Order: sequence, then structure tokens, then C-alpha cells
Amino acid sequence: MKTGLEIETPVIVLNVKAYVESAGRKGFELAKICEEVASERGVSIAICPQQVELALIASSVNIPCFAQHVDAVEPGSHTGFITLESIKETGATGSLVNHSEHRLKIADIDGIIEKAASLDLLTIVCTNNIVVSKAVAELNPYAIAVEPPELIGTGKSVSKVDPGIVEDTVKEVKRVDERCVVLCGAGVTNGEDVRASIELGADGVLLASGVVKAKDPKAALLDLVSGL
Repeated sequence: MKTGLEIETPVIVLNVKAYVESAGRKGFELAKICEEVASERGVSIAICPQQVELALIASSVNIPCFAQHVDAVEPGSHTGFITLESIKETGATGSLVNHSEHRLKIADIDGIIEKAASLDLLTIVCTNNIVVSKAVAELNPYAIAVEPPELIGTGKSVSKVDPGIVEDTVKEVKRVDERCVVLCGAGVTNGEDVRASIELGADGVLLASGVVKAKDPKAALLDLVSGL
């Protein structure tokens, strides 16, 4: 089941993770930078704030905001867990699911995708290879972000190190579900990496440290946008 909600592509999705550089006020400033660049350049940018800042940031910027993680639990006595209902209440657009740093079981991924769609929330499901990407596509998520774990945070873009995994993932996912958005992740750091990803058929990129840890985050983001 698909939600009627969607985001414009090509898109840059910034996952700020739990870095010191994206906590509190600094995370809010990063979100504002994303909003400014999106408006100034007429491009699509989404942000995944730290979980404790999600409600504040989602209500303060006019770009899509995603939770970094959601648990496969119903509202109730689940201390420290995150429900889709709570994400919905923040005004967020949806959630990342199954990031390599926060893996989930396939049955939980399936349940999250289905319930998110019923709540008009988008799911960006992270995968690590072509086979897993194809299997997840059968579950009808909004988007799949293919990220070989060994390249995450290395500054070595998968679109250059292993372009075949991007090209073949796009091909296999679109064969299963033509509407599924495919993002390229892992090691994306500059506009050249973004351009290479788009040329390989991806609908955008998912990245983190390339912007969050940059000395000048806005300059880094503008460089990335140049590749769209």
C-alpha cells in the first residue's frame, strides 16, 4: 500500500545521526541551512534530525523531515521506543528504516512499511546489497537507500567504488515497483558523487558526515546540490 504523500526528486537526504555537530542548536542550524539552500537553488532537500529534536525541527522548517529510526511497536508500555504514531504527531514526513547502524528484522520492516503508509508517512528503507534491495522492494516502501556498510563514513562514494551495485539496484527495484524511489548512500561527499549517482539511475542520495562534519556545512551542501 502506498501513501499519497511524496517528495520531489532528485533529492538530497541528510541524516545528521548523533554527531556532536548536529546536537541541539547546531542541529537546528543545519536544518535551517538545508531549508535555505533548497529555497535558494530550487532543489529538493530532506533532513533526518536527531530524534530528540525531531518535533522542534519538523515544526520549524518547510522541508521534509524524517525520523532516523522507528520501532515496530504499538503505542503503550514501551519505554524508550519510538512509534509511528509519535512520529506522525511531530509533523514529520516519515522515517528511515533499517539503517545499517540500527538494523531490524524483515518482519518488522514489513509491518512498519504497511503501517506507515496507513498513517500517510513515508519510509526510506536502507539496504546493503542488490538482493536485499529487491526483497525490500516487494514490501512497497516509498524509497530504498542502498548503502554498503563498509563504505559508510569513508568518503569513498559507492557510485564510484562500486557503480554496478547502484545501477543494478535501480534496475531490480524499478522492475519490482516502478514508483519506488532509489537513493544512493555511503561515502557521498561532493557534487561529483551526486552527479555520478544520478547518472547511474538513482533518484537522489542519502548522506551524513559530508555535510554534518564539514567546516562550512552550507558550502558543502551547495557543492552537493551542484550535482543534481
